[in-house]
Amino acid sequence: MPLSQYELELKRAGFSPIAGADEAGRGACAGPLVAAAVILSDEPARKIEGLNDSKKLTARKRDQLYDEILAKALAVSCVEVGPQECDKLGMQEADLQGLRRAILRLDPQPAYALTDGFFVPGLSMPSLAVWKGDAILACVSAASIVAKVHRDRLMIKMDEKYPGYGFAKHKGYDTKAHQENLMELGPCEIHRFSYRNVQQAMETKRVG
Repeated sequence: MPLSQYELELKRAGFSPIAGADEAGRGACAGPLVAAAVILSDEPARKIEGLNDSKKLTARKRDQLYDEILAKALAVSCVEVGPQECDKLGMQEADLQGLRRAILRLDPQPAYALTDGFFVPGLSMPSLAVWKGDAILACVSAASIVAKVHRDRLMIKMDEKYPGYGFAKHKGYDTKAHQENLMELGPCEIHRFSYRNVQQAMETKRVG
C-alpha cells in the first residue's frame, strides 16, 4: 500500500511524522481489546511493501509484516485494555481510551494522528478519523496489523492457560464452537461479563 493522498497532503503541509492507529478485539467476548499506533519511516530503505487491512491478509502474511513493521517503523506502540476494564468502560470508551494511550505512548510523538473510524478526543496533536482507514492509509494499515497479530498471539497463550474454550482458534470471538464451550464450562476470568452471551452462560452454569 503506497502512502494515501491523506498522508501525502499532510506531509506537504508540514505535518511530520504522522501516526496511524487502529484496534483489534472490539467485537470479541473474551480477551483484551488491543490498540496499536505506528509511525512509518520516510527512508526508502525502510519502506514496507504489502501493507493492507489486516483482515484481508493471511495469518502468515500478517506475521511477516508484523516483524517487518517492528524492524522498520520509526515508532510502534501497543496497548492492552483488559476485559474487566472493557466491562467497566463500555466498548466504545475502551476503544477510544486504547487508541489514545497507544498514540500518546509513541516516541517520538507524531505531529498528526490518523485513526480508523472514530475520532479520538484528548490527543496532544491534531487528528483525523477516516472511515475504513485500515484499508486506505498505510500507517493505519500497519497499526491494524500490529494490533491483530499482538492480540492473536496473546489469545493463543490464553488457550494454554484456559483450556477447553478454543481461544487459539476463535481468538475470543463469539463463534458457534466458542459459545458451546462457554455454555458447557461457564465463563473464565478473561471473558467480558457485560456481554449478553457471557451473562447467559454464567446464569446457565449457576442454575445447573
